[in-house]
Amino acid sequence: MRDRAVIEVVSGRHMVDVDARQWDALAGETSPFLKHAFLLALEESGAVTATTGWQPHHVLVRDAQGLLAAMPLYLKNHSWGEYVFDWGWADAYRRYGRPYYPKLVSAIPYTPSPSPRLLMRDELTAAQRDDIFQRVYEAVTAQAERQGASSWHVLFPQTDESAHWEQHGLIRREANQFHWRNQGYQDFDDFLARFSSRKRKNLRREREEVARAGFNFVHLEGPQISARDWDIFYQFYQNTYHVRGQEAYLNRDFYARIGATMADDLFLIMVEKDGSYVAGALFFKNSHTLYGRYWGSQADYYNLHFETCYYQGIDYCLRHGLQRFDAGAQGEHKLRRGFEPVVTLSCHWVADPAFRHAIENFCVEEAQHMALYREHAVGSLPFRRDGK
Repeated sequence: MRDRAVIEVVSGRHMVDVDARQWDALAGETSPFLKHAFLLALEESGAVTATTGWQPHHVLVRDAQGLLAAMPLYLKNHSWGEYVFDWGWADAYRRYGRPYYPKLVSAIPYTPSPSPRLLMRDELTAAQRDDIFQRVYEAVTAQAERQGASSWHVLFPQTDESAHWEQHGLIRREANQFHWRNQGYQDFDDFLARFSSRKRKNLRREREEVARAGFNFVHLEGPQISARDWDIFYQFYQNTYHVRGQEAYLNRDFYARIGATMADDLFLIMVEKDGSYVAGALFFKNSHTLYGRYWGSQADYYNLHFETCYYQGIDYCLRHGLQRFDAGAQGEHKLRRGFEPVVTLSCHWVADPAFRHAIENFCVEEAQHMALYREHAVGSLPFRRDGK
């Protein structure tokens, strides 16, 4: 095992300061959102900066050979774009005259997708990994104290990583998402064969109504996406925010950057009607998972969102042998379309002992409600009860 004295832990880095090859070697195939190019595009496009409330402070663990481990980390002065909702905690701090912000967050900005948060070299032993968890914990909590942060939040880690943070005293919090899993289906009809008769007919009717309305779907793998395609898609994406009176998190420059640096990780569906594009959905992908992320349209079309973002995505998984479809946060409507409930996790370090105790009690009670909810959700799935 390496001597602790030869390992350096540094924080406060931006992605431009980090060697892309070494970072990506740690991230591997875990998630396209952990790639250096994705995180760099967020920062260099201006979507993630101190001005937008996401100030990069990435943690690097190095020895003489380079990066041993790394973790995305941001200093935040709000809770937007996280998808783990702590507004109630912030309000409790305010009512007691205590500042909740700034806080530290280990997450992928604007991206509620479970994946590792502390990236490590594959060849490290269990003892070395434990040592790195300890070092990172010490470094981040010390940074929180220096910067007056109320707390540190690790959002959407995987289960084994969450267990490590819990051993260091972070509070476990549970939530739910809905993911599609490929059970070896031959095609979409084979998938629908698992449905009860009535629910199978309902889903087929949705797809038929979209087809009769005259929508056509143009599938573009990343290298096929032109600058004009990006321009049109970005207009649709912006519109989804503007109709709600909000500003979009991401800008056109972000899409230009990922289009140039991550083309092989991208899949775009553009929806055509009467010779013009009217909607679009952008997906990310790797060798095993499809990730549905950004959608937009020029108007509200009945059932078009479900067809474009869910059914077309399932079709893509089936054609390309992908095993899982992570279609984003929330959305109970996914249940009756065959997306199953899964547990998502977050871990929370709280500096103030009294608030820590209250938040821990809240998370225990919330987890009990989440378990009951998942049990009910499983009963709402459209699958035949005989399991065939």
